[in-house]
Amino acid sequence: MSEVRCTTCGTPLEVVTDLAFGAPLHYDEIPEVERTARATLASDTCTIDGRHFFVRGCLEIPIRGRSDTFMWGVWCSLSQENYRRYLALFEAAEVSAEGPYFGWLCNRIPGYPDTLLLKTNVRLRGHHNRPAIELEPTDHPLSVHQRQGIEPGELGRVLHEALHGRHAG
Repeated sequence: MSEVRCTTCGTPLEVVTDLAFGAPLHYDEIPEVERTARATLASDTCTIDGRHFFVRGCLEIPIRGRSDTFMWGVWCSLSQENYRRYLALFEAAEVSAEGPYFGWLCNRIPGYPDTLLLKTNVRLRGHHNRPAIELEPTDHPLSVHQRQGIEPGELGRVLHEALHGRHAG
């Protein structure tokens, strides 16, 4: 089994299990003095101006040669109808017949070419679990990594950018 290490400082990164964004980029772009009046941000949901709706989900990346995965906690937009349906079903035990819901990825993930507004499918998992985020199959490196896995050394490079790079957040 290959060890994942920071590509610059060499520190083992097994303690970094997942990384998550605290909000969709759209929320972060609202001037701080306007946020309270324009947006509602919770741990799993966000609304902006009463017409933009976001949910936090899990974008899992298999690590080649290992049994575990790396997970990005990311935000995706949903239509108002699908957002309301998501809220209604979040606690439901059985949601396999529901969705998936189309959404746009609403974060810029460091270590990759721009990920903002990549097409996604948001799959409900029920029982208070955050939804699974599946990227549209394209040649974007993040989409390729989600489908085919990421080499431990490449994950180290991405994590270095996320943890030490200027685009982390």
